[in-house]
This record gives sequence, structure tokens and C-alpha cells, in this order.
Amino acid sequence: MPFKIAVASGKGGTGKTTVAVNLFHFFAKTFALKTQLIDCDVEEPNDLLFFQNSQLDSETTATQLIPFIDNDKCTYCRKCVSYCEFNAIVVIPPVNFAEVNSSLCHSCGACLVACEFDAISESPEEIGTIKNYRIGPKEILSEGRLKIGSAMQTMLIKQVKQHTREDMDVVIFDAPPGTSCPVVETVAEADYVILVTEPTPFGLYDLQLTVELLKDMGMRFGVLINKAGTGDHKVHDYLSEQKIEMLGEIPYSKEYASKYASGELLSHPSIEIEIQYKTIIRKLMARYT
Repeated sequence: MPFKIAVASGKGGTGKTTVAVNLFHFFAKTFALKTQLIDCDVEEPNDLLFFQNSQLDSETTATQLIPFIDNDKCTYCRKCVSYCEFNAIVVIPPVNFAEVNSSLCHSCGACLVACEFDAISESPEEIGTIKNYRIGPKEILSEGRLKIGSAMQTMLIKQVKQHTREDMDVVIFDAPPGTSCPVVETVAEADYVILVTEPTPFGLYDLQLTVELLKDMGMRFGVLINKAGTGDHKVHDYLSEQKIEMLGEIPYSKEYASKYASGELLSHPSIEIEIQYKTIIRKLMARYT
């Protein structure tokens, strides 16, 4: 069974993808471990941008089963409406109207159970694509990409996570920002969650929200401070007060930011940054073993 690590953050722009991509790189290159990176930020996946020599292994279409109501069989009794927990079904008896809103449907199947007249069937609807890439002899990258107009982020994340390779030593889930359902789905099966934050008031506020979420879920987690040396020390004070483990600090560097912007994040990192990532990985492996 692989060691599953989720990299998350309460807000966008803290450096979550930077951390996920670097961990993926150093786990494979320095520690010679078979590693898979799964980009779960399905609305805007960008992990692949940092690997120019990637080779596409497979591509599949992700679908969702959406109920369809046959008006010739429907009696407009509204029983399906009462069964639907997500308010995805509209039935208006006076005008013989019945329809399912696919943007709200979670494909739970409750409406099929409710209908006694065999008026509801299901058909697949595309919600996105899932691609698997080979990055190197020990590196696999998988990503989900949401279809434009679809709101089924959580369902696509669930499907892309099914591409987790059990023959890997380490699997890294790069989560979307925030604390909503897509993040919950991403971190749900992780052995450990790395929370990436920055030493700013915004970073602290969103960190507190994410910590509360992970505590409610009973997850093991630690915090990594990115852009260290900027802002204030309130994040450090919070971690100390709450007795939350700090995995490390990545110093702010204009040169490093420039490499990120040009897609050359992994090209000759500074010794200081490389040491930080190797130290973080050793801490993570100690928790797994």
C-alpha cells in the first residue's frame, strides 16, 4: 500500500502546487521511490506544466449517470422529489412537467427507488477527462480536467482518485484550494495532510478554517509555511498555541518565483530550498514507518 499524502491550503496562491510538485520530484529523484502525483484541482489542473518530457499513457472520459424522466410513464406524483436530498428534480403536475437538473444531481439513485412506475432511467453524461502520464521510470502523473460548464468537481475528483496506483511507494494528492466538498473528497483517504500556508493575515485565517475541517475529519496533518521571511509571526504563534506540528519553512525567493512563472520550478533549486524539502520528506517518512 502506498503512503498517501494530500497537499492542501485554505486559500489559493499559498504555494500548494509548488510544494506538491517538489515533493513529487524529490521523492522520486532523491529517495528513489515510485511516486504518483494526482492533480485533483480539476477546475484548473496545472501540475503537468512543470514536466515538459511527459508521455501520455492513457485518457478516459469521466461520466456521471443522470436520471431521465419519461413523461409518458410519469404520473407526476412527486415522490421522486421528496426522495431527492439535493433538490435536483422539478415536477409541476398542473402542466405535466418533470425534469432533472444535472448540475444539482449527485447520481445517488434515490429517485429510481422512489418511482413505482418505471418512469425514470439513467444515462451517462460527460463531466470531464482523466489523463495518466509517465514522467520518468519511477514517476506517474494523473490529472482530472473538468468539462467546461460542468459543476461536478467532487464527482470527477472521486473518479480520478480511482486511478491511484497501488504499486506506488508514495501517492501525492494536489488538492484544490478552499475548504469545500472538493477538498474533503481529495483528502479523505490520505494518510497525512500537508497544509501549506503563508505568514499573512489572509494565510492565517484560511489556515484556521482548514485546521478546523481536518480536526472534524480526524485527519493527521502538519503545516508548511511558504514564503517564509515575509509577513508576521502570527502563524507561528497560532501553531504553537494549538500544538500543531510545523513541518518546515520555504523561504521567499524572487528567483524561485521567477522559475515558477516560467515553468522551470524543478530546474536547479537553491541548496537551501532543496535541503528544506529533503528534511520535510524525512519527517513524512518517519510518520509512515
